[in-house]
Formats: sequence, structure tokens, C-alpha cells
Amino acid sequence: MDVLARLDAYQRRHRWAGLPLAVIYKFYDDQAAYLAALLTYYGFLALFPLLLFLVAVLSAVLSGNPRLQQSVLNSALSEFPVIGDQIGHNIHSFHGNTVAVTVGVLGSAYGALNVAQAAQHALNKIFAVPRHARPDPFRSRLKGLKFLTLLAAGLLVTTGLSTAAEWASGVFGARLQTGVRIAAELLSVLLNAALLVGSYRVLTRRKLPLRIMYGPALGAACAWQGLLWVGTYYVDHVLQGATATYGLFGIVLGLLAWIYLGALVYVFTAEVSAVRCMRLWPRSLLTPFTDRVHLTPGDQRAYRSYAATEAFKGFQKVTVHFDPPPHADPGEGPAPAGGDGPGPADPGGPGCPPS
Repeated sequence: MDVLARLDAYQRRHRWAGLPLAVIYKFYDDQAAYLAALLTYYGFLALFPLLLFLVAVLSAVLSGNPRLQQSVLNSALSEFPVIGDQIGHNIHSFHGNTVAVTVGVLGSAYGALNVAQAAQHALNKIFAVPRHARPDPFRSRLKGLKFLTLLAAGLLVTTGLSTAAEWASGVFGARLQTGVRIAAELLSVLLNAALLVGSYRVLTRRKLPLRIMYGPALGAACAWQGLLWVGTYYVDHVLQGATATYGLFGIVLGLLAWIYLGALVYVFTAEVSAVRCMRLWPRSLLTPFTDRVHLTPGDQRAYRSYAATEAFKGFQKVTVHFDPPPHADPGEGPAPAGGDGPGPADPGGPGCPPS
């Protein structure tokens, strides 16, 4: 038995190695990078006009209180350190701008609704929801409105939390300033984790147990907070003078990169949850690279779920049969217990039945 075979056998026996490998393979199987790209496209159409609209409205509403206006804007724009910093430095160009308000409303409405649709498509694909079980075009948009309402509420709470933390730092002085900021960051992480869990449960036609969801969601919230810190550091120390050199080109590229990183975190968290929920591990080490492998039960469940996802009608039955594989590669581990015979393509698994 060579090195690859020993590695394969080891990752099948140990969850800490087999589960991450199964997540990576499912990410590849689902072409999740392209799902994230779709979210990025519509997210860009929604977010950039939304920030213009936010700046224009707050500038008009809070024009009598410049200090509060600046505090609220800084709190909201801090969630998007790359684009928010550059918009904040050019805020004077949006004051009272009717064109910004009009473009913001129309662009945000179109982009936001399509973000919700793209998120539903991504999650239903990742969690292997059959086509016939997905919401119709009207119900899917109602779900999208629930999703957008949830995001708006989360943004308001996060902005209020940041503003309150800034106010508390000024009231309690420098001695407690660090503690207040740390507490605000921790609360923000918990809030973002709750938003992630809520969005998955709203958009997906699966019953997703909290015991499976809270771990990946908390990890994703920490990753998002890390992206905020890295983005802020990058803007403060690397992009000095970038707007003068690249102008709008630099702003657009920065926003696209930022949204794509956030979308990757979102879909990768869903992949982790789906693998745990549907028991899609362990996988064969060589299964993405060759047909000369013995499929594990996790492989078979994964491939059955992919087939069942394409069922368009409830009375359409999909059955998957695995023929005996060709002679296995030298690096392939031993055949798992159980047969490769036909079986119904039930994508739900014991952990997350259809809702």
C-alpha cells in the first residue's frame, strides 16, 4: 500500500481530516466559486447604489447635526472598509444629489431582489433541494423580501451598535475604551452569526438543525470580522493615494473584490453545513480525479443527491445505480463495506429533511 492509499485510509478514519476534504470536494462539485461570482455580480449592482442612497439620505436628514451625521455614516461605511473609506472621503459630492438618490433606489431594488434570488439558487443547489421542491417565482420573491428585511435589520442593529460603542468610548474615557470596543466587536460577531443562520433557514427548503448550523455560522462571522480588519488595514496602509491614481476604477475593483470574498465565505459556510447535515463524508481521496476508485457511502450519497437535484416534477423518480468500478488505481484505498447497487436518489439525508 503506497503513500496515497495510506493517506486515503487515514482521512476516512479520522473526521478532522475527512470532513474538510469532503467540504472541499463538494465545493468543487457544486462549482461554488461560480455561485459566489453570481452573488458578487448582483451584490455589486445592489450595494454600490445603496451606499450612494444611504449617504445622500443621511446627509439630508442629519444636515443639522454634522457630528451625528459623520458618526452614523462612519459606522455604516465601516462594514465595507475598501469602498466605504473611499466614499467617506468623497462624501461632499453626494450631498443633496437627486441623481444619487434616484440611481440608488432603482439600482438597489433591482440588485437586492436578484441577490436574494441568486442566494436562494446557490443554497438550494448546495443543500440538494430538487427543482420541483423549490419555491415558484412568486414565493421565491416573497422569501427574498424576508431575506432582505433580515439583512436590513441586521445592518441597522450593527450600525446602532457601532455608534453606541463610539459614544460609550467618549463617555467612559480612554481607560474603558478598549473594553468597550472589544465588547462591541464580540456582539457584532454574534449578530452576524445569527444573521447567517437566519438567512440559511429563510432561503433554503430544508429543515436545518441549529446544532449543525451554529458552528459554521460562528466561524463565518469570525472570518467576516477578520475580512473587515484586513480590509481596513489594507486601506490605511497600502491604498494611500489609490483614489487619486485610479479614481473610480480603483473603487469598482475594490468593491468587487470585497463582495466576492464575502460571497465565498457565505457559500463555503453553506457547504460545510450541507456536508455535515447530509452526512457526505468521508469521501474517496481520488474521486475527483479518476473513475478508478471505490466509492465510499459518502461519495454515493453525494452523487445521488446531485442527480435528485435535477428532478423537475414531484412524480419524477430518480434512481441512481453504480456499476462496479474499473480496476482501482494503486493509490486507491480498500473498497468500503456495502454495495454499489441501485438506490433512490434521496438528497435530504437523516440530518436535514425537506421542509
